[in-house]
Amino acid sequence: MSSWQIVRVVAGSFILLSLLLGIPGSPVFHSQWWLAFTAFVGVNLLQSGLTRWCLMESILRKFGIKGGC
Repeated sequence: MSSWQIVRVVAGSFILLSLLLGIPGSPVFHSQWWLAFTAFVGVNLLQSGLTRWCLMESILRKFGIKGGC
């Protein structure tokens, strides 16, 4: 997998996990404050889409993961 694919898989997983933990009807509900984490991930995705820069992708490339298109 390339770095941009890993970023999207991790972001999607974080969003789904935080929704599971933050929505009161969920069987694994913990606290509605988890929805703030969902918003944080969404803001970071928006920022990276507008600026074409993502911190996680930069870190992954330093670990030797290829970029890709």
